[in-house]
Amino acid sequence: MRVFVLLFNARTENEGIHTIQVGDRNKLLMFESEDDATRFALMLEAQDFPPATVERMDSDEVEEFCNGAGYDWELVPDGALAVPPESNVEDTDWKEEGKNPSPDDKEITDDDAELDRIRRQFEGLL
Repeated sequence: MRVFVLLFNARTENEGIHTIQVGDRNKLLMFESEDDATRFALMLEAQDFPPATVERMDSDEVEEFCNGAGYDWELVPDGALAVPPESNVEDTDWKEEGKNPSPDDKEITDDDAELDRIRRQFEGLL
C-alpha cells in the first residue's frame, strides 16, 4: 500500500522525517491521503516549522524503517483530521537547510503557545 509521509530537507544529506513524540517514543504518521498529509504539513508550518515535503512511499518500507529506528507508526485514514500536538520538541535531530542555531533564538513563552493554539483552531476550520 502507498502512504504519504512528511520530510524536511527532502533529498538532501540533512533530510529528516516528521515524527510525533509520545512519552519517550517517536511515532511516525503515515497518511492514506496526500491531501490530509498536505493539510498536516501546513498546520506544522503555522507552528513555525519549516516547509515539509509530502512524499509517497510504500507502507512496508516505512514500517521497516520504523522498526529499525525504534519508532512507532500510525496509519492516518483518509479523511481523518490529524492535528499536530500543541507542544513541539525543542531540539530536533536535523536542522533546517541553511539555518544554524543562534544564541539569540527565543524560547517559546506562554503567550506564544496561546497564539499557536488559536492559530491551529482557525486553520482547523479551513
